[in-house]
Amino acid sequence: MLPLLIEIIWFTGGKDMKFEVYPELFQALPQACFGVVAVKGVDNTKTSSKIEALLAENIQKCEEKYNGKKVKEQPEILPYREAFRTLGINPNKFMCSIEALLTRIAKGKGFPHINTVVDLGNAVSIQYDLPIGAHDMDTVPEALCVRAAKEGDHFTPFGSDQTETPDLGEIVYVSGEEVRTRRWTWRQSEIGKITEKTQNLLFPIDGFTDVNKETVLEARDLLAKLLEETFNCQVVTGFVDKDSPVFTCDL
Repeated sequence: MLPLLIEIIWFTGGKDMKFEVYPELFQALPQACFGVVAVKGVDNTKTSSKIEALLAENIQKCEEKYNGKKVKEQPEILPYREAFRTLGINPNKFMCSIEALLTRIAKGKGFPHINTVVDLGNAVSIQYDLPIGAHDMDTVPEALCVRAAKEGDHFTPFGSDQTETPDLGEIVYVSGEEVRTRRWTWRQSEIGKITEKTQNLLFPIDGFTDVNKETVLEARDLLAKLLEETFNCQVVTGFVDKDSPVFTCDL
C-alpha cells in the first residue's frame, strides 16, 4: 500500500467522507475501536476468481475450525457477546454479525455469493473472526455515525420496504435519521446496502483495543490491499477510538 498521506491526496477535490463515533458508545465501551477502509471508484459489476477462491477457502477453514464447537463460547466471540450485554442487548436473541456468520458456516450452511465487494468483505471477516460492515457512501448525505438512537430515527430492514423504529438509546450506525445498522453490529439496512452499482463505500471493522486491536489493523490492511489489487481503486485507511473518534477523507 502507498503511504496514507499520498492516498489522501488522491481523494482531494471530491466529496468529504466522514465516519464518527459518538461519546455515548465510548462511555459504555471505552475499549471499542474501529478499523476503517474508505474506497473510491469500485467497479462492482466485475467478478474475481481470486476473491471467489478466497471466500471458499475461508469458509472451509471456518467449518474445520468450529467443527463440534459452539461459536458463542469461543474466545474471539465472547468479547462481542459481553459488549452486547453491556449495551443492554441480549446476545442470545440478537447475535453480533460475526457470531451469526460463523455459526451459519459452522453448521455447514455455507454462504452464498452476493457480489464481489461483499464477498471480499465476508472473506476477510471470516478469516479474522471480526464483524465487518459495508456502507454505500453515495447514499450518505453527510456522515456515517455510531450513536444512541433518538426520536425520529427509522430503519428499513434488509430485503424489506417497511420501516421500523429503533429502541431509544440503542446503539446504531446512522446517517441523519436513517439507521443503517441496528443494535450496533446486529443487522444492516436495505438502505445503503452494497450492490453492483456501488462505487464508493466505507468498511468499518469493529473491535476492542484491549482484545483484538492488532487483528483489526491486520484485517483492515489486508482488505485495503485486496481492494486495490482487485478493483484498481483508490483506498484510504484509518482508525477510530475514544481518543480519535472521527475519520475523514475526501472523495
